[in-house]
Amino acid sequence: MKKILRLICSPRAQASESYRLSEMIASHLMQRYPEADLLDRQLSAGTIAHVDTDYAAVLGGMKPPTGIDHLGSLAESEMLIRELEQTDGLIIGTPMHNYTVPSALKAWVDHIVRVHRTFQPTRQGKIGTLRDRPTFIAISSGGTYAGEPPRQPDFLTPYLTAILNTVGIRDITFFSMQGSAYGADAAQQARTAAYASVQEHFAAVST
Repeated sequence: MKKILRLICSPRAQASESYRLSEMIASHLMQRYPEADLLDRQLSAGTIAHVDTDYAAVLGGMKPPTGIDHLGSLAESEMLIRELEQTDGLIIGTPMHNYTVPSALKAWVDHIVRVHRTFQPTRQGKIGTLRDRPTFIAISSGGTYAGEPPRQPDFLTPYLTAILNTVGIRDITFFSMQGSAYGADAAQQARTAAYASVQEHFAAVST
C-alpha cells in the first residue's frame, strides 16, 4: 500500500469521535505500511461544491462528456476521481446524521459515482470500473443502530456498501462508536468497544 486517502466528514473535524476512530485505523495501516503516504481530505465546511448543471447534463446523457469535462463541478469531479484512483487504501471517518451519511460525504459520493467514468451501465446493471482496494469506514453515532433491538434505523452502512460496490470497491470493513449521546459513561464504554474492535481486526489480519 503506497497511498491512503482518508475522508474526514464530521463538522467537528479532528475533535470528532469518527476522526479519532479513523485515526486508530490509520495508525494500524501506517504501522503495516510505513512507507505509505496518508492524504487527508476534509469534506465538511463546504470544501466540496455540489454538482451543477453541466454535471447534471452529463449524468443524464447516454454518452461520455466531450469537451466539457473541464467545466464547473465536472472538473472537481474529475479531480476527486483521480485522487481516489491513485490510492491503494481508503478510510472514511463519518458521523451518522439522521440515520444516514452527512451531506458533505454525500457531495463527495455524487462527484465520484459518475456514469461512463467510474461505472458503466449495462443490461445486467451497473458495472464499476475502479480498482478494488481495502476500505475502512469509521462511524460515530449518538444513538445505537446495532444490537437487539436497535434504537434507530441504519441507512448509512447499506448505502455506503451499495454505492462503493457500484464503482467497484467491495473490500469494505465497518467500525462504529455508537451511543455517544447517552452520557459520558456510555460514551466511554462505546469508545472502548470500538477501539477494541479495530485492534481485534488488525490483530486477526496480521496472524
